[in-house]
Amino acid sequence: MKPSFSEEMKRERMHELQRMAERVCILILCSDYPEIDIEIEKSKVREKCEELYPDRMDLYEMIYESRFNRLWEQFREVNEDEYKW
Repeated sequence: MKPSFSEEMKRERMHELQRMAERVCILILCSDYPEIDIEIEKSKVREKCEELYPDRMDLYEMIYESRFNRLWEQFREVNEDEYKW
């Protein structure tokens, strides 16, 4: 049975948000990408989430923001510390 149009739209919006979040994760992992540009991309993800799921921002914080922070601590802070004299 084929999903309804509204179900397809919901899935597409969810996938769009996931793609945006994955992009931020990749940017964090690319250590030469400036922090300010990553913050801009993170704000775009937050805005999209607020637009699509305004009543679910608690999940945004738990899932995406915590992931971004963990990746930053894991990969960026280590790299930055390596270059300090």
